[in-house]
Amino acid sequence: MSPHGRCCEGDHQHRDTPEMGVEYSLYTKINKENLECLNEAVEGSGKTVFKPWEERLNFEVFVESDADEELLFNIPFTGNVKLKGIIVIGEDSDTHPSRIRLFKNRPSMTFDDVTAAADQEFQLHVDNLGTLEYATKIVTFNNVHHLTLHFPSNFGAESTRIYYIGLRGEYSEAHHHGVTICTYEAKPNISDHKNLLKDNVSHQIQ
Repeated sequence: MSPHGRCCEGDHQHRDTPEMGVEYSLYTKINKENLECLNEAVEGSGKTVFKPWEERLNFEVFVESDADEELLFNIPFTGNVKLKGIIVIGEDSDTHPSRIRLFKNRPSMTFDDVTAAADQEFQLHVDNLGTLEYATKIVTFNNVHHLTLHFPSNFGAESTRIYYIGLRGEYSEAHHHGVTICTYEAKPNISDHKNLLKDNVSHQIQ
């Protein structure tokens, strides 16, 4: 066991440190109004799995797939994210997802689009406590403003159930550089204008 409470094991690590609540706070940077989950059995339930670390074991709140075992999350952020790790909590049963595929900055993906090569994917292990973290390629998942998560399969059940998805990384505000356009009269007539300064019109474009 390492000093940080991590035990490397293939493409995932065992994690259980006091700082987890802070590290897994990227859920607060998700634009929840525009987050969507395709093939959810209950509308809006996909948004509920992005929650505080302290609530990860609340098994009363979850998302379950509808027509088949696939789930697809389109996750817009309010700024830019450097994604470093993911935790997925499901049941200790065949409903637990068995794979996850990650796509960077491809908004509004549908199941028709997931045939494209993923930016990274993992074979998942059954985890009902949130002790396994899947480390992403930081070079690839730098400057992420939209993240798509595709769960194509589970361990054999007709539907997939997820209780918690944790995202670890760094957040930075998106920078919008405004352009100011100033319009001036070419030949103002002094007799028509008491205050020439009022004729200078500035439009702030975000």
